[in-house]
Amino acid sequence: MAAAAGVSVPTVSKVLNGRADVAPETRARVEELIHRHGYRRRRGPGAGRAPTIDLVFHELDSAWAIEVIRGVERIARAEGLSVVLSESGGEQRPGDAWVDAVLSRQSTAAILVFSDLAPEQRARLAARSIPFVVVDPTGDPGEDVPSIGSANWNGGLVATRHLIELGHERIAVIGGPADVLCSRARIDGYRAALDTAGLPVDPSLIRTGDFHVEGGHGNGRDLLLSPEPPTAIFAGSDLQAMGLYEAARELGVRIPEDLSVVGYDDLPVARWVGPPLTTVRQPLTEMAEEATRLALLLSRGQQPPNLRLDLATNLVVRQSTAPPRKG
Repeated sequence: MAAAAGVSVPTVSKVLNGRADVAPETRARVEELIHRHGYRRRRGPGAGRAPTIDLVFHELDSAWAIEVIRGVERIARAEGLSVVLSESGGEQRPGDAWVDAVLSRQSTAAILVFSDLAPEQRARLAARSIPFVVVDPTGDPGEDVPSIGSANWNGGLVATRHLIELGHERIAVIGGPADVLCSRARIDGYRAALDTAGLPVDPSLIRTGDFHVEGGHGNGRDLLLSPEPPTAIFAGSDLQAMGLYEAARELGVRIPEDLSVVGYDDLPVARWVGPPLTTVRQPLTEMAEEATRLALLLSRGQQPPNLRLDLATNLVVRQSTAPPRKG
């Protein structure tokens, strides 16, 4: 391989071990040959690997991330592994520097949350037999990419159906980013519930948020100040529900007397806000645990029957929803 790439054997060794002191063009040439010839480091399960799991988030600024960390750490600890935590600065794809670091550590496996890898990044990890699993993928990861998600469409359906069964007809939704798969699925579930009930889908009641408090606050104010405000809002995430709560407080709108609110995730804070939040439980900790188990299974050279798993969601009814006011 060294001769084919026009480099020395030590240089190939540096690339194989993820060393950073290799010129980018040289690294690319060696990596291309590794990928073309399907080279894999010869090591048995666990041999030569660092006892670490790399966990990377697109953002690390919410209670949502804590639930995922808890799940990964729980399984890693039981396996005698450490967790290396990284953030990609809001980008839905970690940079090459992160891949370099994983290769340099020769980690056992990697877990990416709400993000994915470029094809060349996937190839670099595969060439060193370092498996990766995506948790809650932002787009369609492909059948060959191991991923763990949840039943987002059903979550949107049951959240909206609950509000319809209470008697609400003018129901708004605040989704997440428009290009994120789970957000689109939740809104599709919302639409399906309205369609099934024979209620019109009003485009003015469908808003795009960011899954954060700010998205719920800004969109919530706009909806509540509209000429025909909704009587219920599916907030798309618990954090957006928190922002919506604040918008309602500022405008003197009472929950649930004037406005019913449903969140999504069932973060621990959902049961302690006033009033306690009705929400769709997304099993974040369990998703992280399953992703870690899958990553470790792959690291041992075992192939599971399914690389894609969606865990069930369910509605948790608390005190933030009620029938709409008469008149």
